[in-house]
Amino acid sequence: MQPHENTGHPRRWAILGVLVISLLVVVLDNTILNVALRTLADPVHGLGASQGELEWAINSYTLVFAGLLFTFGVLGDRAGRKRFLLVGLVLFGLSSLLSAYAQSPAQLIGARALMGVGGAAIMPVTLSIISNVFDPRERGRAIGVWAGAVGLAVAIGPILGGALLEHYWWGSVFLINVPVVAVGVVLVALLVPESRDPDPGRVDVLGVLLSVVGLVALTYGIIDGGEHGFGRPLVWVSILGGLAVLTWFVLLELRSDHPSLDVRLFRVPRFAAPVALVGLVFFAAMGVMFFSSFYLQLVRGYTPLQTGLLFLPFAAAQLVFAPRSAAMVRRYGGRAVAAVGLALTSVALAAFAFIDAGTPIWVVLVVFLLQGIGMANIMPPATESIMSALPREKAGVGSAVSNTVRQVAGALGVAVLGSVLSAVYRDDVAPALRGLPAGAHEAASESISGAYAAAGQLGPGGPTLVTAANDAFVSAMHWAAALSAAVAVLGFVVVLRWMPGRALDRVAGAPAASEPELAGTA
Repeated sequence: MQPHENTGHPRRWAILGVLVISLLVVVLDNTILNVALRTLADPVHGLGASQGELEWAINSYTLVFAGLLFTFGVLGDRAGRKRFLLVGLVLFGLSSLLSAYAQSPAQLIGARALMGVGGAAIMPVTLSIISNVFDPRERGRAIGVWAGAVGLAVAIGPILGGALLEHYWWGSVFLINVPVVAVGVVLVALLVPESRDPDPGRVDVLGVLLSVVGLVALTYGIIDGGEHGFGRPLVWVSILGGLAVLTWFVLLELRSDHPSLDVRLFRVPRFAAPVALVGLVFFAAMGVMFFSSFYLQLVRGYTPLQTGLLFLPFAAAQLVFAPRSAAMVRRYGGRAVAAVGLALTSVALAAFAFIDAGTPIWVVLVVFLLQGIGMANIMPPATESIMSALPREKAGVGSAVSNTVRQVAGALGVAVLGSVLSAVYRDDVAPALRGLPAGAHEAASESISGAYAAAGQLGPGGPTLVTAANDAFVSAMHWAAALSAAVAVLGFVVVLRWMPGRALDRVAGAPAASEPELAGTA
């Protein structure tokens, strides 16, 4: 074979388009929920969900998703990536129907967990198929398009969700998945070639169970502590128990010859640094996405559609900059591009610590634009570094680790920052709740959504409660934003200290890490 000959699939760009459609439905659903949170908290037009239940509606999906990603990546490599993609799409569509017609927060949380199973079957095989059908010299550009689709879906979700909520009931934000899934199934069946790993690993059942149990216990403790206070023994039993189970999981993976998460990969700097970067960025960003929707809809009074449209600068930045980041990496190196992107992201997240109820809305738009530009220039170099650190036939391993870290970090970001938000809000709003009826006091102390609902029953005293709730929420938002910015700055340190630099200039054709370097890889 001549060195200049392209080894990619003849229909590789059409296949990439199909994979983007499959990916959109997974990412879109996770962000479309953001603008529906206020509606779901409404006891009349929604399900009357508490803030803790809203966090679980997000995290039941992401935790199951993350817990199964690695194993499903291995199963996809073994059973066939196209087959797994089709099964995942069908399951995702069916569970979307269940979510749309849920009658209680508990039913919604359960249906969302089932959606996580479908999403876990879809996400890792999209990157695996990209690595299989594209020549290494084109892989960076293809992953740039893939990452751009992820970022675009993150921003389009709130816009689409807002438009649906403006005209239909809350279940429409899940029902919209069904036609997208139907189109995806047809196109995957027609265009995507079947591929599999010639030497797949075994499935680590105990490892999967330990990871899911540990993450759920840890997240439950964080969310419940934020909602009801950290002074109860149950909270610390859950948190410490979750950490103990996760420690057992790591020790098990170190000894296993078929780990569900090969922690030995983190000895390779070209792999470990970008994975850590992805985790830190999504921890910070997903928590901010959670509270910014409440800020825009309640404190600022925008409708769900207007709130969604305010995310357009973020979407535009992803659309414009993510596909071009591969060229920037070739020119300046992965470390430089990721560092600039992370600096912009850190500034944008820190800006939320200074935004209040009277901040001009154009300032908020500029902040979203900066965050979009920053994240568009973080994900492609990080993802390409992760994927190029592994042999081509082990693509499922790299994509699964990358997406597992992303989802776990996002879930923990929502849990931790949501808990900070709840705790600070509850303390700050407490003086304004003295003398309120028991029902109104409990609802208003739980969340800003509860305060608005209680204010509607208080007559002339309602506006005073709304003002106090807004002030308490903005103060809580400042603390959460400061913490998210600190996490992003930590990511900046990781980039400067450990992220590969000019090594990523060869992104179009960089050789994968050698087998000795990755000894023990599943």
